[in-house]
Amino acid sequence: MDCSHVFEVKVNRLIVVFALFLAFFTAPSAAFAQVDSLQTTESTHAETKAEKKFDIGKFALHHIADSHSWHVIGDVYINLPVILYTKDGLVNFSSGDFNHDDEARVVVERNGQRFVKFHEKIYYASDVANAHGQYVDMDEKHHALNARPLDLSLTKNVCTLLLSVVVLLVVFLNVASGYKKRKGKSPKGLQSWLEPVILFVRDDIAKPNLGHKYERFMPYLLTVFFFIWFNNMLGLVPFLPGGANLTGNIAVTMILALATFLITVFNGNKYYWKHIFLPDVPWWMYVVMVPVELFGIFTKPIALMIRLFANITAGHILVLSLICLVFVFNSIYIAPVSIAFAVFIGAIELLVAFIQAFIFTILSALFIGMAIEEHH
Repeated sequence: MDCSHVFEVKVNRLIVVFALFLAFFTAPSAAFAQVDSLQTTESTHAETKAEKKFDIGKFALHHIADSHSWHVIGDVYINLPVILYTKDGLVNFSSGDFNHDDEARVVVERNGQRFVKFHEKIYYASDVANAHGQYVDMDEKHHALNARPLDLSLTKNVCTLLLSVVVLLVVFLNVASGYKKRKGKSPKGLQSWLEPVILFVRDDIAKPNLGHKYERFMPYLLTVFFFIWFNNMLGLVPFLPGGANLTGNIAVTMILALATFLITVFNGNKYYWKHIFLPDVPWWMYVVMVPVELFGIFTKPIALMIRLFANITAGHILVLSLICLVFVFNSIYIAPVSIAFAVFIGAIELLVAFIQAFIFTILSALFIGMAIEEHH
């Protein structure tokens, strides 16, 4: 029986409901953030009464960046531990000691050392403040010149990463237990919800690209798929425990791409390496083909890394930019248009969250499959 139409209806309902939910909570948070930003700017730079133009780019980049605290609502924050490796050893304190200052005006002293936070990066504080009351030295582009300790802090992205690991472990240990207890029986509970997705990864991603060796790589492919999908969805939730841009962090996507790279390289058979170092072309073309093939080994994981990072980050920036249209035009009458577009993009983002997990997983399977393919 073809039940695809029922599935499509349910998915469409879920997209509409979640998109409205997203827009409802994003709009107030953006408004509060804007008010705080304008107040800080006025008190800091002692500007005239002339209204300052709202900077969408700065606002969006600030909200997708990592943070040493986790914003809950309004002026409520969860202070996260700051762990620094300095020239005098490890130093730790709460991010709340900075009093949520991000302009290097509040100095924290620990173990005879002084620290400030500037644009979510921690620096050694200067002895005296500059003309703007900041304890950092600036270049002509307003970049801090002070030295930085090695930052090992539990930031918002790190906490989200740990949370996602715990959730995935709990979910899949439960599913594995269900398969063990109900061997040969129909799935039940959480197992029944996830089995269609697991079968999708197996039948549409692993088998077509890996052939009869697919079982060996299924644990990795399932882990990557659900990790990316879960964190993509969590990143669309603008309040605790969401609000982090984990899969839009290039360091995270780099580690995921590196894992695919290492699995590909260490599982490559002799035919794979022969194709790279001894391709089936005239010998005089080796000087061109061998460097190109070697370069291709590295460009594949780089493409994986950049694709996931760029697509997730672009989606978040677009939603934030649409919400900010109210402040750009400085008119409440633009709000219905702004929210309508944000809801539409939010609905698309739900689809993109799944598609990006699918693309990363299927390309990983494809690259691994090319390395283990037998010669015919």
